Amino acid sequence: MNHLFSLIRSRMPALERTFIETGDGRGISYGEILALSGRMANTMCDLGVAPGDRVAVQVEKSPEAIALYLACLRAGAIYLPLNPAYSLAEVAHYLQDAEPRLTICSPGSFEGIGKIASGVRTAVETLEASGGGSFMAKTAQRAATFADTSRAAGDIAAILYTSGTTGRSKGAMISHENLACNALALTILWQFSRDDVLLHALPIFHTNGLFVATNVVLLSAASMIFLPKFDAGEVMRLMPRATTMMGVPTFYVRLLRHPELSRATAAHMRLFVSGSAPLLAETHAAWQQRTGHAILERYGLTETNINTSNPYGGDRRAGAVGLPLPGVSVRVTNPETGEALAQGEIGMIEVKGPNVFKGYWRMPERTRTDFRADGFFITGDLGRFDSSGYLSILGRSTDLVISGGYNVYPKEVENEIDAVSGVAESAVIGLPHADFGEAVTAIVVKGGKTDIDEQTVLAALASRLAKYKRPKRVLFVDDLPRNAMGKVQKNLLRARYKDLYASTV
Repeated sequence: MNHLFSLIRSRMPALERTFIETGDGRGISYGEILALSGRMANTMCDLGVAPGDRVAVQVEKSPEAIALYLACLRAGAIYLPLNPAYSLAEVAHYLQDAEPRLTICSPGSFEGIGKIASGVRTAVETLEASGGGSFMAKTAQRAATFADTSRAAGDIAAILYTSGTTGRSKGAMISHENLACNALALTILWQFSRDDVLLHALPIFHTNGLFVATNVVLLSAASMIFLPKFDAGEVMRLMPRATTMMGVPTFYVRLLRHPELSRATAAHMRLFVSGSAPLLAETHAAWQQRTGHAILERYGLTETNINTSNPYGGDRRAGAVGLPLPGVSVRVTNPETGEALAQGEIGMIEVKGPNVFKGYWRMPERTRTDFRADGFFITGDLGRFDSSGYLSILGRSTDLVISGGYNVYPKEVENEIDAVSGVAESAVIGLPHADFGEAVTAIVVKGGKTDIDEQTVLAALASRLAKYKRPKRVLFVDDLPRNAMGKVQKNLLRARYKDLYASTV
């Protein structure tokens, strides 16, 4: 039995039902995606791909790219998605580390990746966003039927590389069971059914758009409207035909700027989900006021998929990421000792369950370091539970600021700054300081035309935060740097302003 794909196949609806529809109206049925993935799996085998081999994929978003993921499952290969924005130097690192048997890329990258390929012994084929390319030409000649390779629950289905902002990128090994159990839990928790139409505007090189969104649709026999990228105008045009959307906070902020967003335009929707980055409380409130919908926020990681979620039918709390999924254990601990902390105390979030990955590719020491002896994975995120058992995320442990010997949790300070009139959003970082070790520093984006300044922000915080938590400086910028999933890249901010207090160092 092929663990994950067998589950997907068992839940497929009538093969003529639509699985994917592109924004321009092109439709692909379940039967067509099944046949295409079979042809692709046959082609992979022709190119020497065996069970357990890695297949690296750096292509633009397309229905064919989803078929390629399914083909890897069927052939027993390990799917390795790469961001199309990665430079050749970055791609070289991933290929040298993963040693894929096959690399499939966009035609524009073929020459550069071809030069890298000779050193890692990987075959290189192309796939165009329109569905063409050398791989597709080979695929067209192959049979649609394929005898799916047997895969066990613990076999690796994919390797996803982490961003590497704090060091060498790590390849998280995700098993068939990790993906299957998480998608099944979310299908039930978020009440997905074959009547649902997911508005899919996420990238598919990341766990959110690839595994969470796609697998939930597949396991609920639903369909999705597949957009190449997020475009507020396109989302608004298509929203009346959809029932659900999974996004990142940036999606909702931009949609709130669209003049046509209203209760009427969102009337056909039953669920909006947000993740991958913190959703501001004011965004949550503004969305509910404009559309009548409360955004459902959840918490996940590359290494674990989704860990917690606000309830579908219960209280969706702004600033909280909800309750642990069934079968998933989440605790907050002392980062140094691993001792469980009391409710309300801030500490390290640790996770255990069938959703947690198998370890880091070829990094056994790092894997051992990131797991407790009792099997809990140390996420690197700081958080706390409230009296109702809802979890809140207060930032990454690498973002923790230690100023004058006191721990300052950036999210706590950011929440207070974001509540100041005239502030759109903020990022709090620690910068080198001779007296304090690190100085709490706020980077602020103004909300429209406003005369807010540094002193206004500091004055507003004077009665809200202990003195050691207040920023030493407040700097204003037009935008905060973000990665592809909308997360603020605080490492870039720390690098940009590292000499701000140089005269005191």
